[in-house]
Amino acid sequence: MRRITVLGSTGSIGVQALDVIEANPHLFTLVGLSAGSNRELLAEQAAKFGVEHTALGTDESVQLVQDIETDVVLNGITGSVGLGPTLAALRSGATLALANKESLIVGGDLVKAAARPGQIVPVDSEHSAIAQALRAGSADEVRRLVLTASGGPFRGRSRESLRDVTPREALAHPTWDMGLVVTTNSSTLVNKGLEIIEAHLLFDVGYDRIDVAVHPQSIVHSMVEYVDGSTIAQASPPDMRLPISLGLAWPDRVPGVGAPLDWSTASTWTFEPLDDEAFPAVELAKQVGRAASTYPAVFNAANEQAVHAFHEGRIGYLDIVDTIRSVVDAHTPEASDLAGVLDAERWARTEADRVLSR
Repeated sequence: MRRITVLGSTGSIGVQALDVIEANPHLFTLVGLSAGSNRELLAEQAAKFGVEHTALGTDESVQLVQDIETDVVLNGITGSVGLGPTLAALRSGATLALANKESLIVGGDLVKAAARPGQIVPVDSEHSAIAQALRAGSADEVRRLVLTASGGPFRGRSRESLRDVTPREALAHPTWDMGLVVTTNSSTLVNKGLEIIEAHLLFDVGYDRIDVAVHPQSIVHSMVEYVDGSTIAQASPPDMRLPISLGLAWPDRVPGVGAPLDWSTASTWTFEPLDDEAFPAVELAKQVGRAASTYPAVFNAANEQAVHAFHEGRIGYLDIVDTIRSVVDAHTPEASDLAGVLDAERWARTEADRVLSR
């Protein structure tokens, strides 16, 4: 029986994690819950599961993780505010089921230094797929990682045709139901750029050996290519309960957590190269990842500011990635400790606002 703490329990990942826990009481017991601001839903969840230990906000989430005995901390918080809880979870010795990619990306070596081997289990569907496929061979047999991308709502469109995209159009994702920032990130492919940095940090594979393939059906969640020419892919219907369950039970699988593919009906899966001209965020993210230091934190913070400005009608769609590039180009690296990362983030938000005000 694994004791589970869910951070960000009122969000999409958190709610689905509670579904998995509720359906498998013989495997999991819920001991802690935290939410960002939804006090009422947090109270309802605590009452339903009989959880005594709850937290509201980032600081309380850090305190929660430090104060209770838990085997697995699922960090489903959205945004870089999840860095503190991620570090607290690692210091506690618990397994960290990581859905909050931003904390690893902005924390970089700081997070890696705090983690013992195997302590971080990825919950993003792409990285969960890679973790599963990597079990087919040894590290020195891996040729490259291939992250799949749905292509979002604007797959196949030229850069110029995206100039007048509206916020409503950017939120019309064809496969996944996510929040405002993540859904917008998926449309610009900033999200895929962040996932490349995450893959590098999780699996210690160089950026020149991490590629992206556009796969509109979102059935193959990512692939690992080995030196003998074999490619191992993880395929399943798009349902986040599968990678969530693996995050909670790793390395074991939870029976019946998701529906398998139906092999009795005809289906077609397609793969396309990424259009770097229309979607330059992926190559920019690779440049940021190679630069390391506080650059990923700046990339992420500038994007968050630009996304909100877009949805407030202050900038156009193409200005999102252009703003990120301007802020990254203006950045001077800082110390990669926690204070340096937080300072870099604050600077990036201020700089992004300055660029956006032009």
